[in-house]
Amino acid sequence: MTPFPTASLQSHQTLNALGLDMFEKELLCVVRYFLSSFEAPDSQLWHQGFAVAVEKWGEPMGLPIAFATSKLVRAVLRCRDGGMFFHDPLDLETRTMVSDDEAYLLTMLHHMRRDETSAARAAVDALTHGQMDPDVIRSGLSFAARFSYGAQRRVLRPELHIDQ
Repeated sequence: MTPFPTASLQSHQTLNALGLDMFEKELLCVVRYFLSSFEAPDSQLWHQGFAVAVEKWGEPMGLPIAFATSKLVRAVLRCRDGGMFFHDPLDLETRTMVSDDEAYLLTMLHHMRRDETSAARAAVDALTHGQMDPDVIRSGLSFAARFSYGAQRRVLRPELHIDQ
């Protein structure tokens, strides 16, 4: 068994086809590291999920984004006995591809962040295989409230200033 479930068992599409904003697209890599870590706990890839989030959004935003993402992924995996199909976060060839499961999760967040209830409900239904799990909904809505669409995000990264 490979450390990462193969997404070839499901259809896959390009990330750009989902109509996500840049924040949601960049979240995919973090999601994949957490999925990988839960699939192979000894890999401790959750460290890399946090590191990538900090690199993308700075420490003040990246750490809470990574933590909220890990809570959401954990809730989804608890409600789905079969796990999720996802691409290896280290595979450059699949960086812009998404499995159906990855698409459902990102689409759910996309609609929750915009308060599009009906579309979010349909995405939750697909993601949870009809279970409408309250932990998934709660963690998704919590993520969406904290990182809502249109909210101004300041990325704070250390900058080197050279005095002349």
